[in-house]
Amino acid sequence: MHLKKRILVTGGAGFLGSHLCARLLKDGHDVICVDNFFTGAKDNVIALLDNPHFEIMRHDVTFSLYVEVDEIYNLACPASPVHYQHDPVQTTKTSVHGAINMLGLAKRVKAKIFQASTSEVYGDPQIHPQTESYWGHVNPIGFRSCYDEGKRCAETLFFDYRRQHSLRIKVARIFNTYGPNMHPNDGRVVSNFIVQALQDKPITIYGDGSQSRSFCYVDDLIEAFVRLMDTEDDFTGPVNLGNPHEFTIKELAEKIIILTGSRSKLTFKPLPVDDPIQRQPDITLAREKIGWEPKIELEQGLKSTIGYFENLLKSDICFF
Repeated sequence: MHLKKRILVTGGAGFLGSHLCARLLKDGHDVICVDNFFTGAKDNVIALLDNPHFEIMRHDVTFSLYVEVDEIYNLACPASPVHYQHDPVQTTKTSVHGAINMLGLAKRVKAKIFQASTSEVYGDPQIHPQTESYWGHVNPIGFRSCYDEGKRCAETLFFDYRRQHSLRIKVARIFNTYGPNMHPNDGRVVSNFIVQALQDKPITIYGDGSQSRSFCYVDDLIEAFVRLMDTEDDFTGPVNLGNPHEFTIKELAEKIIILTGSRSKLTFKPLPVDDPIQRQPDITLAREKIGWEPKIELEQGLKSTIGYFENLLKSDICFF
């Protein structure tokens, strides 16, 4: 029988956080979900509210938090360009002050702490695929810098807290993930394309569609989170978590049109500044250290995600 833990999930009502909360409850833990609801939504965790082992707290991680916990998953931060560029100063604060506050909490209560970092720390990479030893190619003063550099600084803080205070840390660099509970207006390709296709609207591709991405289904990613948190204390990461199978943006759009039976046509617009041309994780370290690789094929994952957005479009929730 495994040990029941009291676990804090910041950003717990967001896309990844809501799936993580559900998984941790299923594994028999007590879960405190913290969210300021900037991009998170109560509807993402509404099914968990009746569980006596789940509690939800409206709180912004840029302010100190005092709770007693065994583990912390720090997921709080807007993660799509539309949202993190809306208030770039707050995005940097969330990444940096949020990390400082959660690390301070972990230090006080001697908790193990997990940082949801990102493939954006590699910027527009000059090597392909990206390994954890690559230091990245990031514009420090561009429109995406609030997120890219905020997450890089958070990683710095995590490793300095480990060296200075012997904190037990885990750092995951997350690549493109998709699935139910994604925000329909987050500007990411999977949600954008599905919503446009379901409404038979033109599908917007930036650039010529030849840029590539790797798409990991959310259930696979959450499995990796739990496995990483359970590794021995001497393994800190950072570790890449994502699906190494690469698809062009145009291929993704065409696949979604087929799966939705849409009448949508493709429309092409200029590529945004600093948008990476290629993004593909090297997951050798994840295979070796946590015995993990994604299992869910793109088509299977897209079908679940399309089902979620179909229901959302039929509901009274006014996201659109």
